[in-house]
Amino acid sequence: MKRALVLLLFVIVKFGLTYALVDGHYELHRDEFLHLDQGAHPAFGYLSVPPFTSWISMVIHALGDAAFWVRFFPCLFGALTIAVVWKAIEALGGGWFALILGACSVLFSALLRLNMLFQPNSFEVLAWTFTCFALIRYVQMSKPIWLYAAFLALGFGFLNKYNIAILSLGLCTALVFSPFRTIFSRKHFRTGLIVALVVIAPNLIWQVAHGFPVVRHMRLLRDTQLVNVSTSDFFKEQLLFFFGSIHVVIAALAGLCFYKPLKAYRFFAWSFAITLVLFALLSAKGYYAIALYPIYIAFGSLTLEKRLVGKAGLVLRGICIAIPIGGFLATYPIAFPVSSPEVMKQRVEERPELHLARWEDGRDHDLPQDFADMLGWKELAQKVDSAIEKLPASQRTIVLCDNYGQAGAINYYSRHKLKAVTMNADYLYWFELDKPVANLILVQEASDDDPERKRERSFFESVEKTGTVINPYAREKGTSIYLLRSAKVDINSILESEIQKEKSFWED
Repeated sequence: MKRALVLLLFVIVKFGLTYALVDGHYELHRDEFLHLDQGAHPAFGYLSVPPFTSWISMVIHALGDAAFWVRFFPCLFGALTIAVVWKAIEALGGGWFALILGACSVLFSALLRLNMLFQPNSFEVLAWTFTCFALIRYVQMSKPIWLYAAFLALGFGFLNKYNIAILSLGLCTALVFSPFRTIFSRKHFRTGLIVALVVIAPNLIWQVAHGFPVVRHMRLLRDTQLVNVSTSDFFKEQLLFFFGSIHVVIAALAGLCFYKPLKAYRFFAWSFAITLVLFALLSAKGYYAIALYPIYIAFGSLTLEKRLVGKAGLVLRGICIAIPIGGFLATYPIAFPVSSPEVMKQRVEERPELHLARWEDGRDHDLPQDFADMLGWKELAQKVDSAIEKLPASQRTIVLCDNYGQAGAINYYSRHKLKAVTMNADYLYWFELDKPVANLILVQEASDDDPERKRERSFFESVEKTGTVINPYAREKGTSIYLLRSAKVDINSILESEIQKEKSFWED
């Protein structure tokens, strides 16, 4: 009972910090808008992600769409990750010190920031941590139920984010070279694999039906973002995710290799190394590997508890718990959006050597990319609303955006029922062209090469620029809104042609 109450306390702290560490200047993140709109268009797959996150979005819609609920679910997955690590420590025979150290190490880590955003990453960490926990229990008890549980977690993890396939490959490779390789020949392994395949089958069928757009997405990701990721940066970032508990991770690897009671789980040490190498070879972003770590916190906490004994050990135990807490207290002012953008910019400028505001383009900016992606959206939606109000409600109007962040933010914050779309991401499938389009409201990025809208002037009676996003810290700064009135040509045919071109790109 006492242990359950202490675990509950950690969960409460987790939720409290999640909401307290976001200043009121910040809005939702651009990726969150896409996932929320996916929930309004149920499917077994999407161009960039599997369907699991959209299912959570459907729940959020049912609860009223408040930002509270958008942040609630990733935080819930983070809290459950703490609970799974706690149960893993108990299963390994850990006592109070190991439990407290493990919970603190997971709580005061990069997961605290990760779990603030409604993205697939939070559930990925939970799914993988539970998979490893179930495997630990299967090693201990040889009960098939735990093997089935592991495969179920893998199945839903795959429906959440394809990244889990790399984690699975690393683990399976390690198992092949371990004494535990006999697991592959067991009936329950094959049955569990079938269970996982049944779970992921709807998404696989969707991928086949749409020409495997995930392959195209990965190529685009490689060419536009991963090209800026170096192997050295990847490994440097690994040291940052759990830097306050790096001693626990090191203890885990040492314990798995040399501590006799953990000998049966030694394949986890090889899995760790193999998986990191796989991600590095794929030029992955550093955070792709973050799901690896929580289960090693369990192994490390147990190892430190068993090896730190005596009076000196008591002192060292206190230090071990203090380090993750102290690390969080020292870094939260720059690691979380706890202050206004102006203040955050100053803090970034004070530590240029840390490259706190380096974006996926490989360059340093005023704010971290995630923070810049949480600004300017309400302003954009308000200015689009102003343009909408200049048009008669009786005429069909489409709000056409440059990217999914713009479209999703307008759909979330707009006062009107007019749904924004874009030729970007899954919005390709969400156009409603059943009636003739009379007007367009164009939302164009600052980098647009035709600010005078020369391309569209011959298609409409008038073209008017009605507003621009001026928030100096928003990634969307300079995004402009254009009102194109009274079409002189068949806009529906033009849009349908462009949509088909984009679909062919993704589905080829």
